[in-house]
Parts: sequence; structure tokens; C-alpha cells
Amino acid sequence: MPGLARNARDFEGLAPVMAAKRRVIVAEFRGRGESAYAKDPMTYVPLTYVQDIVALLDEMKIKRFATVGTSLGGLVSMLLAATQPGRIVGAVLNDVGPELEAAGLERIRDYIGAGGSQPTWIHAARAYADLNAAVYPGYDIHDWLRITKRTHRLTQEGRIVTDYDKQIAAPLRVPNGGDAGVDLWPAYRALGDVPVLVLRGALSDILSGAAGKKMAKALPNARLVEIPGVGHAPTMDEAKARTAIGAWIAELPAA
Repeated sequence: MPGLARNARDFEGLAPVMAAKRRVIVAEFRGRGESAYAKDPMTYVPLTYVQDIVALLDEMKIKRFATVGTSLGGLVSMLLAATQPGRIVGAVLNDVGPELEAAGLERIRDYIGAGGSQPTWIHAARAYADLNAAVYPGYDIHDWLRITKRTHRLTQEGRIVTDYDKQIAAPLRVPNGGDAGVDLWPAYRALGDVPVLVLRGALSDILSGAAGKKMAKALPNARLVEIPGVGHAPTMDEAKARTAIGAWIAELPAA
């Protein structure tokens, strides 16, 4: 499950690797990628996404599952653990947890739903690099093109735009929007003794190092792995992330 402004293409590198050993389903939340836009923008909140994911799993007759969630996807994972007891057998929480940094959240609020269109992919990549230079300081133009093509789309008019409904920002503009202020520690602890991998970008302004360590100590089978040189969030294409995810998969139940 991807982050707030992301889609299934975030997993174009990781999903095939995981699919060699497990059945993999990559979900796009409403309002992103190929999923329909919501008629009511105030449904763009985590609890609605949880309901959507549960409906998907039930339709596919999947009773037990492990989750890999980046940012928003990780929040949904924790809420699934709290509301669907016994169904989650493991979780990767990518740069997210029950304690989030206010400065990073404010940065996200500032850019979600903003911005226009670009005439070419190179223009879009350079604009995206300007916005996220501190997140991926080691990227060159080829890296920026790759991540821009994951996060943007080409319109019928030939312009490059972000691949999500700009109204996903609507709940963030109201007081306590997007379930802000909710204590998520009970939801995190609901993961119990299943294998939990907490990935943290070493430069993250969303998940602090202290919060990551606290998460690792709070559950018996939780492990914290920091990915050097990236902020919020690791793409999970990084070698250290892949190694950690491979070890996590090996800890999951055989079936």
C-alpha cells in the first residue's frame, strides 16, 4: 500500500521480487492512479482506506495477509491490525509509525494538492527534484525521471501532472483533518507478536530516530532498519531495504 500522493508504481521494483515467493497484491487507494476519484473528498481519510482494503480482501477471499505500507499505507496497516484482529501475519512499516514529526507533516500539507502541469518529462523531473531535493540528495536526473514517472501521468492534452486527485488534500485543510491527533500506539501494539519491520529513512522528517527505536522496543518481533542517505520515504529499491525485506519475508508463516 503506497503513500499519500503515491500509487501502485511505487512497487514496480519490489513487487516482482516478492512475487517470486509470495502472492502479491498492490492496491491503489481511491483517488490515485487507476482507482476512481471519490465523489466526496472528505472520504479521503485513513479509516475509509481501511474499509476499502477490507472490502478488497473479502472480495478476493483472503483471510490472512502481510502488509507492506509506505507512510499512509503503513498507517492503514496499523489500523487494519486494530480492526481486523488475527488477520495480519506480518507488516513492513516504511518510514511511518504511531508518532510522527509535526514539521514533516506540515511540509506534506504544504505541497499536497498544489502545483500545475509541465510540458515534458524532463521539466516535470526537474520540478520534482526541486521539491524533494532534501529527501533524495544523492539522486541524479535519471533517478528523478524514474521516480517522476512513478508519481506523475501524461494527460490527453500532452501535459505532465501528478497522478492523484488534488482533492485528497481536502481533509488536511480542516481542524484535525485526516485523523490527526489520534493516539496510534494502541493500533501499532495490535500487531502483537507478528514479524514487524520498521524501515526509516536516515534523513526522515516524518519518523524520528527516537520514535523508530521506541517502536522496535514496543513489540517482541519488531526490528528497526535505517536506510542511509534518504528521507521520507525510502523507495524500498535500496539494497539495505531489499535485504531487510527479504529477511522479513523469511520470518512469515509458510502459508
